Amino acid sequence: MVESMFDLAGRVCVVTGGGRGIGKAIATALSLHGGKVVITGRSEDTLRQAAGDIRAKGGTADYIVADMQSEDAVIRLAADVSERFGPAHVLVNNAGVNAIYKGAEKTTLDEWNTIINTNLTGVFLACREIGRQMLEAGRGSIINISSIGGRTGLGKTAAYCASKGGVELLSKSMAIDWAQNGVRVNCVAPAYVQTDLTSGLAEHPVLGPKITGRTPMGRLANTNEVPGAVVFLASDASSYVTGESIAVDGGWTGA
Repeated sequence: MVESMFDLAGRVCVVTGGGRGIGKAIATALSLHGGKVVITGRSEDTLRQAAGDIRAKGGTADYIVADMQSEDAVIRLAADVSERFGPAHVLVNNAGVNAIYKGAEKTTLDEWNTIINTNLTGVFLACREIGRQMLEAGRGSIINISSIGGRTGLGKTAAYCASKGGVELLSKSMAIDWAQNGVRVNCVAPAYVQTDLTSGLAEHPVLGPKITGRTPMGRLANTNEVPGAVVFLASDASSYVTGESIAVDGGWTGA
């Protein structure tokens, strides 16, 4: 039997924001490819349910409650992962908040800080703390979930685009710094994905048709269409790929 390059057996895979939506779909896919998945988030009930769902499908999953906006919480998370499961092999930074749809001139500093602290600073902290484990081990793959908003401008989402654009360039910079130490850093940049958090947007009589009309494939993605790119970047199939960003966007940024 030919060994699969996508086999993640024995690898500890940390997925932030893994309790619902895209994060849960990613965690499920990593576990079904053999990964020992650890999901994080702020709601223990949500995490417990998600871990149970993954195990029910035959995967291996556990959870740790953590607020990725807190430096202390992220430091504890990294220590807990190492102590309970061993040093992480894969980190997927999925935790984030959605855009606030208003012009920059109407965006408050509190709204700006909430988005930047969650979507960018939280990613930096997780990369720094868990990245140290990977650097010490001489191997690892970090996948940061960006957005089409990190690759092209979107209206009325200045803070969100700034945060995701920051994630894209943060990832490229770390990829350069850590390449010779065996640690790869890449991004996956989805377009609009159908989740419970975006259902209002998709069903909006004006915004919904505008989004689907702008997307060459003519629809939003579903959550199961994002994890494939993550599994690829987590696995040995992408062993010579670092500093890249894979768009999962139905052709949005290619049009």
